[in-house]
Amino acid sequence: MAVKSNHVTIKGIKDGLVFLLDDQCELEELLGELRYKLEHSHQNILTGPIIHVDVKLGSRQISEEEKQTILDILKQKGNLLIRNVESPPLESELSLVEKLTLKTGMVRSGQVLHHEGDLLFLGDVNPGGTISCTGDIYILGALRGTAHAGVDGNEEAIIAASYFAPTQLRISQMISRPPDEWETRETVMEFAYLKDGSMEIDKISNISRLGRDFNVFKGV
Repeated sequence: MAVKSNHVTIKGIKDGLVFLLDDQCELEELLGELRYKLEHSHQNILTGPIIHVDVKLGSRQISEEEKQTILDILKQKGNLLIRNVESPPLESELSLVEKLTLKTGMVRSGQVLHHEGDLLFLGDVNPGGTISCTGDIYILGALRGTAHAGVDGNEEAIIAASYFAPTQLRISQMISRPPDEWETRETVMEFAYLKDGSMEIDKISNISRLGRDFNVFKGV
């Protein structure tokens, strides 16, 4: 049965082949045409010596399982060596830095900075100043005022700062004031999070345990 659609385009390049896969059609239709073309087209190339292949999916987002299905189809031709598969990452696979909104400046006493989502703030939050977010708060600077993360009830939110000496911390509905000795101890890069209904403080180097990316603070 002939496949009349043209969702798979195979182009020769200097050092191999490029498979251009249509990003607008249904995935199953695309996979069907890919199988067909590998069996019935370009046999002089697809049955020859080892050849490198780049696969370009345009704007189509695929899961790891779907990606493996495409690779398995291509690998049925033993001479095709898959070099690269280009597709935009899934939202869940975006790095922390890609998800953050960057704002710069200084939050002075009496000022309130609010943001919807996750925030990377480059600057200081002074005593009497407040920074709040529906998501995570990452401060590349001194946190000496109030920080409130997860203001809409997100108990998974965290607050992190490269200089951690807050007046008050809030995550969701949980409020925590620093201990009396807070001002006397050495301040370090730390973050706050909720665990078993209470607020915990830990070194920023342990932030990856919560699935967050320590790379935000590297080099600062």
